[in-house]
Amino acid sequence: MNKVIDKKLENNWHAEAINTVLDTLHVDADGLSRDEAAARLETCGPNRLPEPVKRSSIVRFLRHFHNILIYVLLASAVITASLEHMVDTLVILTVVVANAAIGFVQEGKAEKAMDAIRRMLALKASVVRDGNRRLIEGERLVPGDIVLLEAGDKVPADLRLLKAHGLKIQESIITGESAPVEKRTPQVAADASLGDRICMAYSGTLVTSGLGRGVVVATGCDTEIGRISGMLSTVETLTTPLVLQMNVFARWLTVLILLIATTLLVFGYFVQHFAFSEMFMAVVGLSVAAIPEGLPAVLTITLAVGVQAMARRRAIVRRLPAIETLGSVSVICSDKTGTLTRNEMMVASVVTQAHIFSLEGAGYEPRGVIKLNNATVSAREHVILEELGRSAALCNDASLHERDGVWIVEGDPMEGALLALSGKIDMDINEELAGWTRTDAIPFDAKHRFMATLNHDHENNAFISVKGAPEQILSMCNEQKTVFDGTEPLDTDYWYEKAECIAEQGQRVLAFAVKPVPPKHTVLEFVDVEDGLILLGLVGLLDPPRPEAIEAVAECQGAGIRVKMITGDHRGTAAAIGRQIGLQNPDAVLTGSDIDGMDDSALTAAILETDIFARTSPEHKLRLVMALQLHGLSVAMTGDGVNDAPALKRADVGIAMGMKGSETAKEASEFVLADDNFASIVAAVREGRTVYDNIKKVISWTLPTNAGEALTIVVALLFGMTLPITPIQILWVNLITAITLGIALAFEPTEADTMNRPPRPKNEPLLTGELAWHIVLVSVLFLGGVFGMFTYAVDRGYSLELARTIALNTLVVMEIFHLFFIRNIYGTSLTWMAVRGTKVVWSTVIGVTVAQFAITFLPPLQELFGTRTVPFFDGVLIVGVGVMLFAIIETEKQLRLRLHELRAM
Repeated sequence: MNKVIDKKLENNWHAEAINTVLDTLHVDADGLSRDEAAARLETCGPNRLPEPVKRSSIVRFLRHFHNILIYVLLASAVITASLEHMVDTLVILTVVVANAAIGFVQEGKAEKAMDAIRRMLALKASVVRDGNRRLIEGERLVPGDIVLLEAGDKVPADLRLLKAHGLKIQESIITGESAPVEKRTPQVAADASLGDRICMAYSGTLVTSGLGRGVVVATGCDTEIGRISGMLSTVETLTTPLVLQMNVFARWLTVLILLIATTLLVFGYFVQHFAFSEMFMAVVGLSVAAIPEGLPAVLTITLAVGVQAMARRRAIVRRLPAIETLGSVSVICSDKTGTLTRNEMMVASVVTQAHIFSLEGAGYEPRGVIKLNNATVSAREHVILEELGRSAALCNDASLHERDGVWIVEGDPMEGALLALSGKIDMDINEELAGWTRTDAIPFDAKHRFMATLNHDHENNAFISVKGAPEQILSMCNEQKTVFDGTEPLDTDYWYEKAECIAEQGQRVLAFAVKPVPPKHTVLEFVDVEDGLILLGLVGLLDPPRPEAIEAVAECQGAGIRVKMITGDHRGTAAAIGRQIGLQNPDAVLTGSDIDGMDDSALTAAILETDIFARTSPEHKLRLVMALQLHGLSVAMTGDGVNDAPALKRADVGIAMGMKGSETAKEASEFVLADDNFASIVAAVREGRTVYDNIKKVISWTLPTNAGEALTIVVALLFGMTLPITPIQILWVNLITAITLGIALAFEPTEADTMNRPPRPKNEPLLTGELAWHIVLVSVLFLGGVFGMFTYAVDRGYSLELARTIALNTLVVMEIFHLFFIRNIYGTSLTWMAVRGTKVVWSTVIGVTVAQFAITFLPPLQELFGTRTVPFFDGVLIVGVGVMLFAIIETEKQLRLRLHELRAM
């Protein structure tokens, strides 16, 4: 079959005449024969996408162990096992397995985007074969099949339309355009964008009204959906900054620990002349002290806490590490339809002979406010509004229903919006329909561009209602309705001016006219409406922005996040919505054709100054995301359609709509918004920043703590001193504090200025200069505190065991005070809120304190850990050391913050 199709036409069916297409496909109006269809099916294959290659569950699980920090943890487990501390070994192994298990559950799902796209293909299709209409499985369609379409059908393959009678197709999942597209059969330009190929019907789209007939030109992988899925399979999934930074950090940490351990082993054996076995065990203790074995577990728990917090904000997390990435985004590329807007048509303007009314409301709900010059008015004060509302209800084939508090349209969404208009004019739609019986109608057709109905009431009144394109309706009118319920000659210039004004606001314009007829007039002919109509007015329809999206965009901008709108809709509509939601540069709009004319360097230069992109295709969205990433920006992409999936996957953070989003978009994303609310993105960004702050707090607490522990051993070995803390006591500290106190930081609330700070740089290292300085400062203070108290105890004549017990408790107390300091890294820790802490903080502190009292005062544990009972005065002194540590590092922080403020001035 591939030999039959001219390759020059393969992607340009929309640019060819119907006869050329039929000749190329070797088919006529009677369709394919059964034998020919079977032969083509054998050649072309079924109308479905190929199954992707999937990794086995075992391989996917084992991949979560392929991480340098996990290797370090496994090595530490071997070391602790060699020390015969099996409890610690089991703890470390539990951490490793739990980390892998959580990762396997959260992000180890096989790529389901291809499956989701495959499910979008129609299950059944009506075709013409051997001259007869038949219903076949969608998978058995082949190029050349003649397919019949009617309202409610899902298009089963890519079709070149042969006939279209009032045919409208909802293509938002492919093009992003909110309103159904009116289809016609004449060919269009070869370079027409996807949304302008009105002679094509694409697989997976939905027929909303009318009838059509088309010939299959592409099936399976060759369809537009198949092409998008092919792009999706080749799009690179970016690794999150946290994963990259942790990998780099863990790699260098491993090298550093091994170098220090090896150096000390050689130094102690050849210079200090310690026994090799003694030095080896000391070095092992150093390694255990230096390795932050609890860090991966605490980081995972911090992310898991973020998952729960985001779930409360209606944001579902699909990949754990992406949480902190969301907190760093500097650009949000948002789809318009269904994301910034409601994906529901609404009448926004009504123009009469003397006034321009604006309307407010929620979606298709037939209730709302009518305003004139920004003042609320009653429809009953303006008779002409009642007439227009009656005409909108009668010249209409849709219906409105309320279901679970939500108003739903059955039929054309635009006609549903007109019914909602009638309701806002205080009309009882059901009463009007019952009182005015439809006698005859002329259905809408692209050829004549209007719809007309003939209605009679029970009082021998009859009139014709007509709605359609303004230029068409104006050509059929001689008069216009006045505000005083009279008529006057038509002012054509006035109406064209108002129609253009509404269109510039991104609204679709319809005109309404009426014509009284005698009661005996029961048949409606075209000649009845060719002239003599009375124009009632114009209405402007718009897919309105979400009110909460306007506030969300403003908050994003306040947080230093640029919002860019990428849509398949027209330039004017996109610009109008951009102005309404408050984008920074709404008048600068680039279309898909503009983007096609730019090379990558030109696009990269233009993208920073442009916030609106209209008539875009999946390739355009992908190019835009990549162009922003070339500037080093962290990009979040929101969307709901199949056309958004490649860009969602490529973006640093993909955010899919949960209610109206396609399964393909959801599977390609890291986040799914359960309420389809753009405002939820801001809440999620806030939570993402909080998660990253908490991760930073965990690291800022863990590394100085481990470094302080390791430094005590290093100094003791270098200077041939007695170890102030034994290896088993260090293991105890790691066991009782490394995870418990670190976990407390995972539950820290959002700091006050979180959304007033600009996004952190995408390439900001995990170990910043400030953090490195903090590690050095706290490590030295820990060293001084531990050795100071150990020396104090020795000078007092205490036993070595008691001196070590005092040093051990000093270390734990300093870690607790360090915890209270680190809870507020961007502000002061000397507030009641900071001191009061959280339930988790105090629970862990109390737990650690009880555990320390247990090993200090209980004889069985004293025997196990080599501890002795600490005198009361020395216990007070130990707490005093913790207070001094807190005072020193808090003073240093305040000086550093003031210095930053002075530099910023």
